[in-house]
Formats: sequence, C-alpha cells, structure tokens
Amino acid sequence: MFRKISGTKDILPQEADVLQQIEVTSRNIFSLYGYRQIRTPILEDAALFDRSLGKSAEIVQKQMFLIKNKEEVYALRPEGTAGIVRAYIENNLDKSLGFAKLYYLGPMFRFERPQKGRLRQFHHIGAEAIGSTAAELDAEVISLANSLLQGFGISGYKIKINSLGCAKDRKGLSDSLQRWLKGKAGDLCPDCQQRLEKNALRVLDCKNESCRAVVDKLDITGGHLCPECAAHFLRVKECLDISGISYEVSPRLVRGLDYYTRTVFEITHPDLGAQDAIGAGGRYDDLVKELGGPVAPAIGFAFGVERLLLATSDQRPATSDHLVYLITLGQEAKKEGLKILQELRGSGVACDTDYEEKSLKGAMRRANDLGATSVLIIGDDELKKNVITLKDMANSQQREISRQDIVKELRSSC
Repeated sequence: MFRKISGTKDILPQEADVLQQIEVTSRNIFSLYGYRQIRTPILEDAALFDRSLGKSAEIVQKQMFLIKNKEEVYALRPEGTAGIVRAYIENNLDKSLGFAKLYYLGPMFRFERPQKGRLRQFHHIGAEAIGSTAAELDAEVISLANSLLQGFGISGYKIKINSLGCAKDRKGLSDSLQRWLKGKAGDLCPDCQQRLEKNALRVLDCKNESCRAVVDKLDITGGHLCPECAAHFLRVKECLDISGISYEVSPRLVRGLDYYTRTVFEITHPDLGAQDAIGAGGRYDDLVKELGGPVAPAIGFAFGVERLLLATSDQRPATSDHLVYLITLGQEAKKEGLKILQELRGSGVACDTDYEEKSLKGAMRRANDLGATSVLIIGDDELKKNVITLKDMANSQQREISRQDIVKELRSSC
C-alpha cells in the first residue's frame, strides 16, 4: 500500500471545508482593505531565493526542495514574498499599478523535520503592499492581519512588534550582538554558533532553550535605531494605538530572513506550543531594488494555514448555510427528484440526495450528518397530491408545499 510522503498531509473533506471557509473569509477581508489577488508559479529559479532570503538563511541552506534540469536549478517556493517581488519587477507593476496591494493563497515547500504545525508542504495566506514607506501603511498591514484572525474566529493571540531600523542600523545591531555573544558561544546550539559568524541576528530567532536562556539576558532596548527609523517606529505605534490594535514591543524580535528592515512583527498563539507563531511579517524596503527593480519600499506578512487550523477553536465541518436534502421513496419519486435537483441547483439552492438506497430513517440520519437545514420528502402520496413534504431540521416541523412553489419557497428561506 502506498502512503503519503513524510511531511505532507491529506486534507480530508471536513478539514477542507474549514480551509475553504478561511479562504473565503480571507478574500472578503482583503477586498475590504483594497488588496487584489496575485498568483505566482510554484516553481522559481533557485537563485531568486539565494538573493532575497540570503545564502546563509536556514531556508536556503537546508530547507529548499531543488529540481535540477540540465544546467538550470529550480526551487519549489519556500515562501511567497520573493516570487511576488519578482513578478512585480518582471511585469512592470510599478508602472501599471503604481502603489500595489496584493494578496496570495497557496502551497509552499520546505524540507524540514515534520512536527506539529510544521509540514514539508504547507499553505500560506499572505499580503504584500509595495511602493510606500509610510508608517501608517505598517499599521494598516498589522490591522489587516488582526482583522483576518478575528474573521477566522481566532482569539487569544498576541501581536509582537519591533523595528530593526534601516540596513545600517541592522548591521550595527548584528555587529553588537556578535561582540556580546562571542563569550557565550559555548552555550549556544551548533546552528547558532554558525549563525554567530554569518548573521548574529538569527541567534535571536532560535527556539532552542539553551539559546533562549542566553538571549533573554541581553539588554536590547532599540538604541541601535537612527533618529529617522526611531521616529518611523514611534509613528507605527501611534497609529496602532489610534486604531485600537493591541500589541507589545518585543526588542528581541528580528525574524529570520535577510530582507527585513524597520518594522517586523509576529503573531503568536499559546495553543501551538514552542513553535507558537501563526503568522509574521515586516518591512523590506530594499528588496525590490536588490532584485533588479525600481526603488519600491514594501511591507508584507503571511499566515501558516495549518497553524491557523490548530488555533481555530471551532473546526466543525463547514456546510452551506442552507443545504437542502432530498429523500425520494420509490422509482417514480426518484424520477421526479432528478427534475427537482436540477431546478434547485439551477436556481442557486445547494442540495443533495440519497444515492445509497437508504431507508427513510437512514436518509434522515444522513441529512443530519451533512448539516442540512431542510429536507424534502417525495413518495407516492406526494406525487398523487402534487406536493412535497418540507421538513425544517432546526425545529423538526414539517408541512406540505405545492410542487410548483418549491423553488420559490426554498429561495426565500436561503
């Protein structure tokens, strides 16, 4: 018997229904904020991620799925931002759209050790706003992330924010960390000992307990910020306060990718354990130019959908708001049932029927399992009187409806 590849997951109907609800909610909320969908290929030139994420990034060094085709090396995308920036540049969106507000949904791939909330094929819902340095935009993006979580019915999360400052500020912080941590290298995990030499900021992002113990003793207060970046971060916080968004400043928050500058943020949830982030993002003012495009400062974020599902308190199967279930009793009723199903579906009424030759009791049980709001019953008696029995599943009341009025009746209740 064949089995799924380690680190992948079959999304079965019940969970797929919840996933679809999340996607529908996402599209509605993105639209409210003026974001438009973009779809980029799953395959990208591997060098794109070397340039954008940084060659020393753990994703690039250890986690990319690579496909070698003669002299070309492709990668299954490990994240969404780099591909969207590539598309923004290649398609001259700075000229056709100017300031661009984009969102995306889709699978990502990382070759890492599978664990709770961490798969080798996973899904992201994210957004990118390209073309502005405004602190108000940073606050709007965080507000958008907050609105999405509220729309998903998730509570109990915490929004953490920080500022890395400009490229010069970031380098200054990294150099200072390298000096501070050098004497503690023996207490760091093997990965962080390497990070200390290549990019000391990544030590702050390590989840290893021994590394956390070292990092927690560091005195990081944001003093590395230049006046302009300090003023920008102050304005971000003011805008969040005005918008009523709850947050906490976390000076040790850096995020693990090289392209981040200025504002970074992370959203955590206590139900996820040690790997508690359900989403994260930040500003990347230099990336578009570094990848060969125009000067176009930007900010974005992404949610891990599998982690959203773990944090969703109610994962009951999502059904249509008004599902009608048709039960036919006898061959003549079955023929009439085919016509009714066609009429209802053609009129936009969601409906289903029994294909397993169940008894009336069994068919009613199936309707209940599917979450049907109404049941139609047709037998010989109904055919003779040219009526259909309509049962309301919420209150168990039933009544007869004229056959010709059934579409009108059900549409009015949907």
